[in-house]
Amino acid sequence: MTETTQTAVAEQTEVGSYFVANYPPFSTWTHEAVAADALPALAQPPADVPLGLYLHIPFCRKRCHFCYYRVYTGKNAGEVTEYLDLLAREWELYATQPAIAGRPLRFVYFGGGTPSFLSVRQLRGLVDRLSAVTPWTGAEEITFECEPGTLTESKLAQIRELGVTRLSLGIEHYDDRILELNGRAHRSAEVFRAYRFAQSLGFPQINIDLIAGMLGDDDAKWRAAVEQTIELDPDSVTIYQMELPWNTTISHDLLEKTGQFTETVAGWPTKRRWVDEAFAALEDAGYSVGSAYTAVKDPAATRFVYRDQLWQGADLAPLGVASFGHVNGVHMQNFDGWGRYAASIQRGEIPLNRAYRPTAEERLIREFVLQLKLGSVRPEYFRAKYDVPVLERFAVPLAALRDDGYLTAADENRIALTRDGLLRVDSLLPRFFLPEHVDLRYT
Repeated sequence: MTETTQTAVAEQTEVGSYFVANYPPFSTWTHEAVAADALPALAQPPADVPLGLYLHIPFCRKRCHFCYYRVYTGKNAGEVTEYLDLLAREWELYATQPAIAGRPLRFVYFGGGTPSFLSVRQLRGLVDRLSAVTPWTGAEEITFECEPGTLTESKLAQIRELGVTRLSLGIEHYDDRILELNGRAHRSAEVFRAYRFAQSLGFPQINIDLIAGMLGDDDAKWRAAVEQTIELDPDSVTIYQMELPWNTTISHDLLEKTGQFTETVAGWPTKRRWVDEAFAALEDAGYSVGSAYTAVKDPAATRFVYRDQLWQGADLAPLGVASFGHVNGVHMQNFDGWGRYAASIQRGEIPLNRAYRPTAEERLIREFVLQLKLGSVRPEYFRAKYDVPVLERFAVPLAALRDDGYLTAADENRIALTRDGLLRVDSLLPRFFLPEHVDLRYT
């Protein structure tokens, strides 16, 4: 294979995880570490860090062809009710643990799946049970993910009454053919109707999610999607570059050559260019780029507490099938199948399946690489917290980034990426990994 061919292959969107959500890679987590590390961590007094709550609502009208989360599309009303009862009982179990008991929640995140799949009655009942254990009236941020086609005026009003501060609309695109090709349940008419409802209710922050590089997208359609987003004038916009983890429908088609999809996912150069163009258009419209994925209309008023606290080592209690969390320095994940998850809770046990206790060096690397996604990091933060001069500790990968043209600054005040570096930051982060974690399967 020639060098030119190798470069071309590397720029294609191949099957495998690209987005770096944590460190060390999830594949290093083990079931044995649940008893050895996770349960002892829960039994200890809490560290002096914020606590958040993540709720995984795994129900969807359809499974998107690019989705790699644990979701269910065929559950009936009784099964949904059963699952919500399990969530509430799981939180009651956590509330007995010294690491969690009595602590205020700094942030709450309803993720999925599709949290807005729930009916008003189901949602209200779940929140009443959870908040009876731990009130979250003092939380700085409550985020709620939505699929536009599941939203009604009454449901949005109820979501607003729950104290949701950030409504995140999973629009992904406005072109109906692209939405259909990629298995999305909603269509553009539902997007505009839901957005008008949400705006009228005065949510503190409305976020729109887009995905660059979906099946069937092209320059004109992407440009139209960006223009439509700017017309809607949301408080923030999150743009992801389409990736193909192992368990998506598209990945299965590519690996098994089933021929299900005739369209292809755009290559990485195209996706980076599209995000770059979107950021430029948003900046022209008065937005500021705040990370590799986000642009915000008013940086002084728009915060991402969930993201920023987690990337600085906050605790996160994970509720729901396959949910990830972090408590007292230990990463943990629940069972990823309904049966084992439910059986564990019914036995009165927290449903953890695997865990990992990182070393101090691994915690340093984790925070450094995640915060680099913001576009810059402050060396003083790591010196104060870890007593490590990161300019020296990461001298080799930083020099490589500088040589490749991905750094604008690397001094005692800040380490900052160029826009080109920011657009490909997830592919750059493994340069900071320990040798034993490079080239591992991420999940």
